[in-house]
Amino acid sequence: MLALLEWQVAVGADEAIGDVPVNRYALPTEPARSTLRDSGLRDLGLRDLGSRDLGLRDSIKASLPIAAPPVVTPQAVHSAAVAQAHRLADGATDLAGLVAAMGGYTFCDLRLGARNLVFADGLPGASVMIIGDPPGRDDDIAGRPFVGKAGQLLDRMFAAIGLSRTATDPAQAVYVTHVLPWRPPSDRAPDPAEIAMLLPFLERHIALADPKYIVLMGNGPCQALLGQTGITRLRGTWAQVLGRPALPMVSPGYLLGQPAAKREAWVDLLALKARLS
Repeated sequence: MLALLEWQVAVGADEAIGDVPVNRYALPTEPARSTLRDSGLRDLGLRDLGSRDLGLRDSIKASLPIAAPPVVTPQAVHSAAVAQAHRLADGATDLAGLVAAMGGYTFCDLRLGARNLVFADGLPGASVMIIGDPPGRDDDIAGRPFVGKAGQLLDRMFAAIGLSRTATDPAQAVYVTHVLPWRPPSDRAPDPAEIAMLLPFLERHIALADPKYIVLMGNGPCQALLGQTGITRLRGTWAQVLGRPALPMVSPGYLLGQPAAKREAWVDLLALKARLS
């Protein structure tokens, strides 16, 4: 039993949510025919006919049309989700308001399986804003971005060029966040629908934090903000995100598994340092 529990934690099943999965995108079931017909009888004032009028009532029942249930397509649900995200994000006038808006957003099912909303760490207004892949297990537990081994490596990487998330001077500070505020189950890659419905919050986050430069660490932020994936191909090439220079880089998690890639990461850090200078 202990080995089974350890395996469940390793694959991401580390919290009991419910006995059965809930599909919140499922179409509504068709109402019972008797309910629809009785509703029509009430509208005609014939719902409470006596037993002597049962023949009339049954004939009316048979002739009443059966109303079709409203059709709610996945596309309509997705459009409504994105529109609501835009309304909530645009209404946030500061970072505290943005956190509250994200916490009140109910369309994204990722929030149901996550322990915490992981927002940001560091100094708002820092010259450099780092946007990473979705939160992992350590981030979800702590409610802070880039903790654990990946976070420690990230801190060492940027300390090597004189930047820190604990600095109080914007010129020497970094501000870190994730492309999504909630951890996906089993640390899977986010799907396009999840990225699209949460992108308005990320764009508003960038506007409110107001960095001079953005670092896109991993495929997730590149997919969301550049519309491209393939971080090993994109890394090191400057791009524009919302009118700001953005540098794609491989993530610290990738570097932990591929130490040979640290050479290219160091080249990218030096390119960022040159821009800051």
